[in-house]
Amino acid sequence: MEIPFIIAIAGLGMAELMVILAIVVLIFGASKLPMLGRGLGEGIRNFKSGIRDDTDRDKLPENSEKSEDN
Repeated sequence: MEIPFIIAIAGLGMAELMVILAIVVLIFGASKLPMLGRGLGEGIRNFKSGIRDDTDRDKLPENSEKSEDN
């Protein structure tokens, strides 16, 4: 199993990840974990789409019909 790059940099092993997961379960409860995961996923999707929209907007040609300063 390949360890994701960020976890490898942070030096987190399986034992540390299990402790973090146990603490999260204790704080939020097992019933709220799917809701937290769903919210995190939606946030990441919105962030990615916002980044894509900004780069697409930068690629659009300038609007030549803009009003000129008087």
